[in-house]
Amino acid sequence: MKELLNQIKRLRVLVVGDVMLDRYVIGEVHRISPEAPVPVLTVAKERVVAGGAANVALNASSLGAKVEVCGWFGKDIQGDQLKNLLSAHEIKVDENFRFSNAPTISKTRVTSGNQQICRVDRENSPEEYNPNRIELAEVLARKAGSADVVIISDYGKGFVTNELLALLRENSAFVAIDPKPSRLLNYCNPDLLTPNRLEALELAGKSRFMKDGFLEHEIATEIFEKFSPQKLAITLGAEGMLLAENGKVESTIPTAAREVFDVSGAGDTVIAVLAMALVAGGDFKKSAQLANLAAGIVVGKVGTATVSTEEILSIL
Repeated sequence: MKELLNQIKRLRVLVVGDVMLDRYVIGEVHRISPEAPVPVLTVAKERVVAGGAANVALNASSLGAKVEVCGWFGKDIQGDQLKNLLSAHEIKVDENFRFSNAPTISKTRVTSGNQQICRVDRENSPEEYNPNRIELAEVLARKAGSADVVIISDYGKGFVTNELLALLRENSAFVAIDPKPSRLLNYCNPDLLTPNRLEALELAGKSRFMKDGFLEHEIATEIFEKFSPQKLAITLGAEGMLLAENGKVESTIPTAAREVFDVSGAGDTVIAVLAMALVAGGDFKKSAQLANLAAGIVVGKVGTATVSTEEILSIL
């Protein structure tokens, strides 16, 4: 594992997808409002962190890789904050991806203790985040061609399109996709596909209310037939991670989480670490075990988080 982590530090990673700014408003609740039956939060502190594809980039950077992220950064205060958060970790943001016709996507989570009270989203319709422009296609093709691994993080906000997927597949040495099946995009032929349980059911065309439970072999077979990934890793929460390759299920890795405070961003950690470990030379199972360890650390933290090389080494 140590040698694999060292190899990861040599990689050039391009992350493409729906970047977001996550804001946390944290405080305590001691009473109910007299105006409406809602809790009154006394704010103790606020913080902002990178979310969505930007969190994938942070997870890649936290393990020492050289990272660039392409997404919709609005020409607004939130866009400036998000870019500064990434720049502080030496993650590159190209000015070609600063836009004025739609705002930076942001989510504000209001919490008391470890309990989320509500979430406030600021975003436009997905159609307004469409990046399909000739000049951007040329820029993305060049960036993809110079990266060791391209990670596509689709949160369903509109930046990832069929045209973008085709462009990146054509110009990349290794493509990993975290899909949003409800968008019905062509996620075909990636080197790695990393849906969670519900996303895997959607990709396979199955109901989330299947009476027979999660039929892993049937679901994996359907996904391979429809999307032809080289490798498939389905995250199953407390049940760990299902690995399938060459059209068949290989194994299931148990979860590495010891305490779970917040699952926000765990999938971001999995795709970042698993994709990089594979490109760095790890076999599928060993790479997945490393990703599982990393995700197990992240869910033990409150809010969208990352994991460092030192944290992983401390539990090996």
